[in-house]
Amino acid sequence: MKPVAIFRHSPTEGPGYLASYLERRGLAWQLIRIDAGEALPDDTGAFSGLVFMGGPMSVNDPLPWIQPVLELIASAVARDMPVLGHCLGGQLMAKALGGGVTRTPVKEIGWGEVRIQDSEAARSWFGAGLDRFLTFHWHGETFTIPPGAQRVLSSPYCENQGFAVGPHLALQCHIEMTQDLVQTWCTVGHREIERSRSPAVQNVGDILADLDVRVAALHGVADTVYARWVAGLR
Repeated sequence: MKPVAIFRHSPTEGPGYLASYLERRGLAWQLIRIDAGEALPDDTGAFSGLVFMGGPMSVNDPLPWIQPVLELIASAVARDMPVLGHCLGGQLMAKALGGGVTRTPVKEIGWGEVRIQDSEAARSWFGAGLDRFLTFHWHGETFTIPPGAQRVLSSPYCENQGFAVGPHLALQCHIEMTQDLVQTWCTVGHREIERSRSPAVQNVGDILADLDVRVAALHGVADTVYARWVAGLR
C-alpha cells in the first residue's frame, strides 16, 4: 500500500499517537513539513490517504500554502481518497468542502468532554457503546459543517467538534495527543494560557493532572477512530 501523507503545519504539532497507530498496523507514512517549507505534492496519486495536523495559524490567514492545501483536499475527496483532519486540519477540510471558519466566542484549552451525536454516521466512527469522551482542546476558531457532511461531535463551548462525509473525518479536538505532546504544548503555550480569560481554558496544573490516565483513555477512543479511517485506505 502507498504511504499515508501527514501534513505538519507547526514544529510542535506532529502526528503524535497517529504515527504510533499506523506503525503498529504496518502502514507506511510520510511527514510533509509545511512549517519547514517542504513542497506540497503535485497530486495525491502517490498516497493512500491524507492527514492534516494542527497549527496556531488560521485558515483565513494569507499564507501561500493554504490555497494549494485546500485544492489538494478537494481533489482527494473528489477521488474518494480518505482525508483526516485534526483541529486546524479539520478547519482546512471544512473550508475546502464549502464550509467556513470563524472565531469562537469561547476559547478552549485543556481537557473537555465532547458528546457523540446519536446518528449512524457518528456511531460508525466512535462505536455503538460510547456517547461521550474526554479529549484535548486548543483552539479559538471553529468550522461550520460543509454541505453533504454530518456533525458527529459537539461540546458545550463548540457546537461543531467534528464532521464526517464518507471516508473523511474532520475533528476540531485533538485525539492524537501523547503525554509528550501535552507537556510540550503547555511549555510553549503557557503565556497564551495565562492571558486567556475563558471558562474553557484550564491552567497548566489542571491540564497535567492525571495525565497518564487521561491520555491512555483518549488512545482507546483514537484506536476506534483511526481503525475506521484506515479501513478506507486503498
